[in-house]
Amino acid sequence: MLGIEFGQIKVIAAKEFWDRIRNRWVLAVALVFTLFALSIAYFGAAQQGTVGFRGIEVTIASLVSLVIYLIPLIALILGYDAIVGERERGSLDLLLSMPITRLELLLGKFFGLSAALGFSTLIGFGSVGLLLAYKLNAVSLLHYGRFMLSAILMGMAFLSLAVMVSVIATERIRASGIAISLWFFFVLIFDLLLLAVLVTGGGKIGTDVMPFLLFLNPADIFRILNIFNSEDVRAFYGLATIMPNMLTNAGLLSAAMLFWIVAPLGIALWRFK
Repeated sequence: MLGIEFGQIKVIAAKEFWDRIRNRWVLAVALVFTLFALSIAYFGAAQQGTVGFRGIEVTIASLVSLVIYLIPLIALILGYDAIVGERERGSLDLLLSMPITRLELLLGKFFGLSAALGFSTLIGFGSVGLLLAYKLNAVSLLHYGRFMLSAILMGMAFLSLAVMVSVIATERIRASGIAISLWFFFVLIFDLLLLAVLVTGGGKIGTDVMPFLLFLNPADIFRILNIFNSEDVRAFYGLATIMPNMLTNAGLLSAAMLFWIVAPLGIALWRFK
């Protein structure tokens, strides 16, 4: 890390962030998160014949399922052209001709986009938290805050994957195709593959290997981080039978999520050089 000019990173990050503010991207995403969160909080139980807020645990359990679909897609779309877009516009060579290293450019892009995604997440879900605050105690508010933080970390993990794709791809259209393919794999296909492994293994593989395989997907790490905070929600999802207590430690899960943020960025930097 020696020789990094953090001022250069800050300039690039600020430009990326304010570009998203000016084109109303942050406002649009925050509004989507707010509307979905409010709908789930008050109308999530409509199919059971009840309407109204039923508690933060049930609300977070429902939001987890929604966020796993939305945030990875938004993050991948946000970051897939971070580098390849500059290359196609012809501005990448101009940027690199300035007194800035490839690492500083990469980190500036990543942190600026992460700030935009994190800000929209906090505004969207945080506004709903404020509306519900009068119904929540301190423990529930802490649980909801932990949910928002884990959602931001998952978004950063998929944004890191998007930046890696943007460095490796030679064209924007190819980068967008790879980004969507990653969303399909991690959000839709991965768990189906694990289910196939569980069924074909006759249950033994599920007990011995399945908990570790879940760490290969940042979306599953996010799910476990939030679901295992509540005994009721854990039993509802049925994960208590396959996840040993040692693998549901919040510190371990957070470290695994940080690995998913750092590793793709490391690959991106290696390829970028």
